[in-house]
Amino acid sequence: MTTPPHVIVLPGGGYAFRAEHEGEPVAAWLRSLGLEASVLAYPVTTRHPGPIDALRMRVAELRAAGVERLGVLGFSAGGHLAGHAAALGLVDLAVLCYPVVSMLTPTHGGSRRELLGRWATPWARAATSVERLVTPRMPPTFVWHTAEDASVPLEHPYLLAQALARHGVPHALHVYPRGRHGLGLVTGIEGGEHAGIAAHWTRDCAEWLRELGWVD
Repeated sequence: MTTPPHVIVLPGGGYAFRAEHEGEPVAAWLRSLGLEASVLAYPVTTRHPGPIDALRMRVAELRAAGVERLGVLGFSAGGHLAGHAAALGLVDLAVLCYPVVSMLTPTHGGSRRELLGRWATPWARAATSVERLVTPRMPPTFVWHTAEDASVPLEHPYLLAQALARHGVPHALHVYPRGRHGLGLVTGIEGGEHAGIAAHWTRDCAEWLRELGWVD
């Protein structure tokens, strides 16, 4: 019997905490699509490579358990971690939700300070910038963001999309006009009532997963 695809969920929180609404509720949504899903409590308030090493260990555990198709879904700083894993070839698919992408830009400074320290060298910042790590071997990637995101501006997904296109990586990029940072599944409690069509990201993502053969 073929093992169902598994998606590791990585909540955001600026590498300082893990947002609860971007964890188990998202895993439950993925399970409703027929996928296996789990939330990784990756270490926060710790320096690189602590988070990516924790994700490597979880990937190794799932591979050892027989998971053949393995994806990651991350929000904000968790999106940075998911993108990092995808760029390193650890997984077979990535969904990045309003992700922090670059450690070279002034934003998101909080994530950079938690991950690399206040006085990170240009080399360390470049080595952890996902757009610098993309190769043709990066797996299919779905990215969504909002034009109103004041915490992680559109520069981040655009830098990533340019790199994905340059290397011929299959990808989808959705930029919705409204919605603040941290929307999660875009329910009312997270400000979804002001997000407009950003609430469609789960539908758009499910259709993308279906097109790739990950869900029926």
